[in-house]
Amino acid sequence: MYNPEEEIVQIVDRDNREKDALPRRVMRREGLIHRASYILVFNDREELYLQKRTATKDLYPSCWDVAAGGVVLAGESYEESAAREFTEELGVAAVLFTPLFDQYFEEENNRVWGRIFSCVHNGPFQLQKEEVAHGCFMSVADIFELSTKEEFTPDGIDILRKVARQQEI
Repeated sequence: MYNPEEEIVQIVDRDNREKDALPRRVMRREGLIHRASYILVFNDREELYLQKRTATKDLYPSCWDVAAGGVVLAGESYEESAAREFTEELGVAAVLFTPLFDQYFEEENNRVWGRIFSCVHNGPFQLQKEEVAHGCFMSVADIFELSTKEEFTPDGIDILRKVARQQEI
């Protein structure tokens, strides 16, 4: 049986240099800096796919998330992680990702170097039941409005603010 806590993840330092490879549970327990891929999924109407994380997620359970993606495994590139995570979470393969930027995000229980990508896909999606409760496309303005009323992943909403400023969406 698949156990995400046992995934071996890439541990890095504050300068994003590789340091170690450890199980996810150790990374979370010790608050180690790791890498993650984030994919913003837009449709042809420039709406963003918003997904609700399951209550069983190890970080930010039951929060809204503006990006598909996840932790970069040891020996994996950001690009490989993005492709793997997109297929796992949304059930879609062979999508062209556009790299946007890298960023470091830190708060008490999450220290992560992320590479942010975007893509265009209209669905339908086959959601990974262990990670995604449900999702929908929504305008960026409506997502920002919703974020004032409901819990969002803080790294995700931070990324969306940066993308919105850069692209004036």
